Amino acid sequence: MVDQLSRVFQALADPTRRDLVARLAAHGDASVGELAAPYAVSVQAVSKHLKVLEDAGLVSRSRDAQRRPVHLEAEVLDLMTAWIERYRRQAEERFRRLDAVLAEMNDDPVDHDPEEGTAS
Repeated sequence: MVDQLSRVFQALADPTRRDLVARLAAHGDASVGELAAPYAVSVQAVSKHLKVLEDAGLVSRSRDAQRRPVHLEAEVLDLMTAWIERYRRQAEERFRRLDAVLAEMNDDPVDHDPEEGTAS
């Protein structure tokens, strides 16, 4: 069984699906036809992409009379953000420690000749 975070990353591995998510984030709910308009593919192909996003929990579809708008489920993006943020903080901490070690190495009391750029 694949966890939700893995399904989300797998769904967003495709550039078309990332673009669909970006468009929904920027412009709000839209119909499949509206979402398919800028692409040189069929509405059915876009619908398949939306099904992958829906299975990952990134989008949902509701009924609005005859219209079935696609809605971005932004809280799923929060799941991704929290996962990425945890590892970003860990990487920053490692870089801070490395910076401290390098600063300490540069503070060693070595007599440098500024004209020659070498230690004497």
